[in-house]
Amino acid sequence: MGTLVSVIDEQGPVVELRLNHPEKKNAVTLELLDELVELGEALADRDDLRAVILTGEGGDFSAGMDTGVLMQMAGKLDQVKAQMLAPPEGRTANRFQRPAQVWMDLPVPVIAAIEGVCFGAGLQIALAADFRIAAPEARLSIMEAKWGLIPDMGISLSLPRLMPVDRAKALIMTGQVLSGEAALAEGLVTRVAADPLAAARTLAGELAAKSPDAVRAAKVLADALWAGETEADLALEARLQAGLLGAPNQIETVMAQMQKRKPDYR
Repeated sequence: MGTLVSVIDEQGPVVELRLNHPEKKNAVTLELLDELVELGEALADRDDLRAVILTGEGGDFSAGMDTGVLMQMAGKLDQVKAQMLAPPEGRTANRFQRPAQVWMDLPVPVIAAIEGVCFGAGLQIALAADFRIAAPEARLSIMEAKWGLIPDMGISLSLPRLMPVDRAKALIMTGQVLSGEAALAEGLVTRVAADPLAAARTLAGELAAKSPDAVRAAKVLADALWAGETEADLALEARLQAGLLGAPNQIETVMAQMQKRKPDYR
């Protein structure tokens, strides 16, 4: 196990996981995503577990995908697209979707405590939680449009449960940055609190005090009532993203961002 996700586990009913890349505002790397999956799958086997809290070190949840990863992916597009379009055997989610889906699959409630920035891949991880508690001044964005892409980390499963399609389209297409208060109004977060981590710990304590059987059953019931077609939705997400990656207008979007100029689309 690496150190990009720190674990606070006192063998009690609640485990805290912190994205631990503060020098880059917890920007997401492939290694960090793999650690999240490994941790989530290990926690699924814990009979004593009652709740999980996801947060970030250093005052930010996550600035989104590390730009270095985007550059690496640009150099091996065929391999990346193959990973997107062919999930591992027995899985519905590919390598990029699984770090979010693992929290949806976890049988206990997951609470994301959001401070500072929560952009792109970071927000998609937070959206996979059952509850999101944000600081009023936090900044949240489905930011993939900035890079000529779409969100593709299981947002096809999480976002339809939270907001109407017209509001979702606006956020996906524009990459608008919202404050915690504005995100609450849009439905992206569950509540706002001056100290999101303290509020998350309080909620986790309340959940841990309830019947674990009832809490787990409640998560299964609610997810079933709001569920889409998981396999088909994730496959569509992957196909659309693979079609965008490396296409002329996507490359032009990235270059314009890097060169701080207006893009010239064809």
